[in-house]
Amino acid sequence: MKLLDLTLDSPAENVALDEALLEACLAGEYPHGVLRLWESPSPMVVVGRGSHLELEVNQDACGAAGVPVLRRASGGLSIVAGPGCLMYAVVDPGHLAGKVNIDVVHQHVLDTLVAGLQGAGLAVVRAGTSDLVIESPEGLLRKVSGNSLRVTRGGFLYHGTLLYDFELPLITRYLRQPPRSPDYRAGRSHGEFVANMPIGRQALAQAIAEAWQARENLESWPRARTQELMRTRYATDQWNQSR
Repeated sequence: MKLLDLTLDSPAENVALDEALLEACLAGEYPHGVLRLWESPSPMVVVGRGSHLELEVNQDACGAAGVPVLRRASGGLSIVAGPGCLMYAVVDPGHLAGKVNIDVVHQHVLDTLVAGLQGAGLAVVRAGTSDLVIESPEGLLRKVSGNSLRVTRGGFLYHGTLLYDFELPLITRYLRQPPRSPDYRAGRSHGEFVANMPIGRQALAQAIAEAWQARENLESWPRARTQELMRTRYATDQWNQSR
C-alpha cells in the first residue's frame, strides 16, 4: 500500500481527494491501495452522505464561527475535525469489496488500526459498529476514533478520525446530540464520551502507516479529478446542504 501524507489548501479539496483516490483506485491506478493521512489546520464539520443537518449540526454556531460544513460520500454521522485530529483514509481495490458483508470490511480495517495503535502502546479496542475506544480511569469506554465506509463493486473507501490533541469542547459546540448512538455510549454527552489518545502526531502517523505497511510514498495523486469534484460537488451548497 502506498502512503500519501497530504493536507490540501481548502476543506472542500481535502474531502474531495478521498473520493478522487477511490475513483483512481477503481480505475486500476493504485492496484495495492493507498493510505492517506491529513489534518485540517482549522475546525471543520463533515457530515455523512445521508445526514440531516438540522438533526446533527449546530448550524448557527458553525456560521457564527465561520466553520465550514461539508458532506462526504460515505455514510455515518457528523464529525468535527481540526488541529489535533489526524484524519486517515484507506482506499483499497482488494478482494474484500463487493464480495462480503460490510461487517467484514469494518473488521478488517479496524483490526488493522487496532494492531497498529496497540503496537504503539495504546490500549485501544473496537466498540460499536465502527468506533475505536480507550477505557477511562472510571472504567468507561471513551471514543477516540469514528469511522465511515463506502463500498463499491471494485473497492472501498474507509476513512475516519484519530483524536490525539483535539480541542474536544468543539464537538459539543458544533454538533448536536446524535440521533442514534451505540449502546455503549449510554446517552453520554459529547464531552463525557470522547477522548484524546496519549500520543503525538508523528508517532500516531507512523503507527498507522506501519499497520498498513505503507512505507512507500505515493508520488502522483489525482489533482485534476480532485478539483473537478470540488467544483461540482464538495464546494457547492447543492451538495453540502442537500439534506
